[in-house]
Amino acid sequence: MTSINFYENDLPKNLNFSGSIAIDTETLGLNPHRDRLCLVQISDSAGNVHLVHFKDSKYYSKATYLKSLLENSSIEKIFHFGLFDIAVLNKYLGANTAPVFCTKIASKLARTYTQKHGLKDLCKNLLTISLSKEEQTSNWGAPTLSIAQKKYAAQDVLHLHALKAALIDLLKETDREDIAKACFKFLPVRASMHLLGWTDDSVFQH
Repeated sequence: MTSINFYENDLPKNLNFSGSIAIDTETLGLNPHRDRLCLVQISDSAGNVHLVHFKDSKYYSKATYLKSLLENSSIEKIFHFGLFDIAVLNKYLGANTAPVFCTKIASKLARTYTQKHGLKDLCKNLLTISLSKEEQTSNWGAPTLSIAQKKYAAQDVLHLHALKAALIDLLKETDREDIAKACFKFLPVRASMHLLGWTDDSVFQH
């Protein structure tokens, strides 16, 4: 890891990104309508991590540069379980995040020999890296985040670029790269449907 940088309410305007960035969020729970956004984590391909902290919902409107970055069509956003994060970023920042890559979807398409598609499992199996999930259920709505929380948040985005590269190789081996790209293109639409109440796939059933 090159650095962990911490900011309140928005990224500095002088930060420049290109190519792709890894993104994750921390919230008060798993219901986007109820559980507010507390933290947005971003990592570039060089391993620099940027944490944007929101102490209160009244500060979301200040995240103008972060929102523009999420909507920048020339920068790919890499997620793990992007459905949730994209929905949360839309709900609280009003961001239409695209284009995207989701390592969880890629894993489910390419690694059909297992049911273990969590970030911790992927890092262990594909990168031989062990992640700690000890801070996952800590209070992300606290006015001040601990050093342990910041390190945990950083590790959740730090390895996504490497996971993407490994998963692309597996998608190519299984001839599923095109279907994965189609899934990623549809994912922001699916996140919008999630916010509208379609939290399962019943709309596609007979």
